[in-house]
Amino acid sequence: MAGELFPGAVEVVDLFHAKEHLGIVATAIYGAGSDLGRQWARERHAELDEGRLDDLLAALRVHAGTSDEARRCLGYVETNRGRMRYPEFRAQGLCVSSGVVEAGCKVVVGTRLKRAGMHWTLAGADAIIALRCCQLSGRFDAFWERRSRAARAAAA
Repeated sequence: MAGELFPGAVEVVDLFHAKEHLGIVATAIYGAGSDLGRQWARERHAELDEGRLDDLLAALRVHAGTSDEARRCLGYVETNRGRMRYPEFRAQGLCVSSGVVEAGCKVVVGTRLKRAGMHWTLAGADAIIALRCCQLSGRFDAFWERRSRAARAAAA
């Protein structure tokens, strides 16, 4: 869907969520609170951070025959490998975690929509969020210009 809606965009799997998957595998293999599990997860996290995805996949394959979680995570990493090039993304100055975006959404959306006494329809909330994002990103005038061009074209 991202490729269809945003062709050419760089897609990045959230690093925190990728590490969360590995933590689930560690718990499935070694049990909750296990020192061996924590060590295994730390090693996989390091491989992910350093871009050593072949090593990460090899470690998952060791357990894929006996662990459903390891098998699922193996498929997840194989499917998303191109979106998990964290050293390359960092070198380009890209954010590899969604925390900044999530906080931005909380401030941009939450601040506007959750004021005292506010009640929104879905369409109204979508419209005001679009306007707020345009205003805060410095694209407010471009938004209105594009909208008026579309209205003129529809009327013609």
